[in-house]
Amino acid sequence: MHHDLNQLGLFEAAQAIRAGKISSTDLVQACLDRIAQREPELHAWAWLDPDAALAAARKADQQAVRGALHGIPLAVKDIIDTADMPTECGSPIYRGRRPSNDAACVAMARRNGAVVLGKTITTEFAYFAPGPTANPRNLAHTPGGSSSGSAAAVADTLVPAAFGTQTAASLIRPASFCGVVAYKATLGEFSLAGIKSFAASFDTLGVITRHVIDAQWMRWAMLGIQATEADTKPWEGAPRIGVCHTPWWQQADPDCQAVIEAAALQLARKGAKVSQATLPSHFSQLADTHKLIMAYEAAQSLSFEHDRFADKLSPQLLSLLEDGQQISRARYLAAQQLAATARHEFQAWKTDWDILLTPSAVGTAPRGLHATGDPLFSRMWTLLGVPSITLPGYTGQLGLPIGVQLIGDFREDDKLLAMARWVEAKLIHD
Repeated sequence: MHHDLNQLGLFEAAQAIRAGKISSTDLVQACLDRIAQREPELHAWAWLDPDAALAAARKADQQAVRGALHGIPLAVKDIIDTADMPTECGSPIYRGRRPSNDAACVAMARRNGAVVLGKTITTEFAYFAPGPTANPRNLAHTPGGSSSGSAAAVADTLVPAAFGTQTAASLIRPASFCGVVAYKATLGEFSLAGIKSFAASFDTLGVITRHVIDAQWMRWAMLGIQATEADTKPWEGAPRIGVCHTPWWQQADPDCQAVIEAAALQLARKGAKVSQATLPSHFSQLADTHKLIMAYEAAQSLSFEHDRFADKLSPQLLSLLEDGQQISRARYLAAQQLAATARHEFQAWKTDWDILLTPSAVGTAPRGLHATGDPLFSRMWTLLGVPSITLPGYTGQLGLPIGVQLIGDFREDDKLLAMARWVEAKLIHD
């Protein structure tokens, strides 16, 4: 077994605990040791209680295995409620707030035996105003947002997995910037009970891990699915992969464009059936459609905060909420109709491919911590509600990670993840 237990992936660690090869206490202690070493520079955590985490790990070691996540330390994005830890949403408005209940996803993780290690930094209400977290690959660069702390913590081996959320690109972009895996579920796949809402049409729960199988294992645990050994095998056969540049290809950095083309070539060489997938031209409207719907719904979701605490909101968020208030109900409904039509058209259009290969972000993580990067290459997919996953494996000229994003069909998350295992093996492990 690996001596540096904090470097284990979630699935490998879960199997080792189940087999009695390692203890939860040792695993949690290894993560805490790594945190003590790196947190002064990384700033990934909004809340951490080492004593409580070790007590929970010792309790897990004294019990029979309770579920798929037994004894596994997890991090929770700080817009997700935890009954025993503060949930502050990255805002001074909620400093010290203690929820009375766990969010549904936290409750399900605990039911499966997980040890909640702590709360990770989020941007303000999961929008654009960043927290203090730095990119572990280069501390002078942003880790992305809004699941900033979750991506940085997993990438820097402080914890094997973390919950995150996405309303625009808040899972895919930070994972791409930090060089890890992020899985955004199909819209509505997981309960959002106990998660601070931003835009209900798009808010989606997901996980950040270091391997695709870890995301699969988390998914099954969250849905109460009893996985078998056969379920953990990657896809067999040659997937049909459509290379989808999207209408915004020219806005991708040269590094990003080169990575997508290199990945397509590599996958074709490994046996995938790869071809170009050109979206209908009117899909170019969907990024702006996403922005409009998000602004309108955020203005409603955060109406209390805006009306009572406007002086404590960032300029970025305040501007969005005021823009959202100016959007008429008629414009909002027209945008929703456009989105609904596009979802039907997309499913009919995509039948020639099992999955799509597309950029995860415009390029590598920008320099500086004052912003979190451009969500452009996830807005459309989030609007369509389809599952997506970003995989690491490539770097740009500065040596920073660039992910590749895979897109699946609505409610076909298991198929997407199985094919992502195949792609991961061909791009990273072969």
